[in-house]
Amino acid sequence: MSDHLADVQRYDAGAEADVIAKIVKHLGIALRNRDSSLVSCSDQKELDRVREKWCEKKFGISDARRCNMIIQTVCETMAADRNKSRVTFYYLVAKHLGKLDEL
Repeated sequence: MSDHLADVQRYDAGAEADVIAKIVKHLGIALRNRDSSLVSCSDQKELDRVREKWCEKKFGISDARRCNMIIQTVCETMAADRNKSRVTFYYLVAKHLGKLDEL
């Protein structure tokens, strides 16, 4: 858990452990496998899955264009990270959506 918090805090120093814990719980088994614990911004199917499962299903955002723009912004924000943590990626998407308080 502390590794996830430290990674998120590289992008948002004010990130709270309880919010990160909720994302970790939501992702569950996906975090057990190294490959599925990372997000690939070069894989459109994966980005579509983030939009569908996180933006649309979890937060009820029906504006796919808005979600795609935010996902692209997060990809750009994390561009220097070769291995993009799924927890950090989802946190940043939720933050851009203004949905951290809904977790």
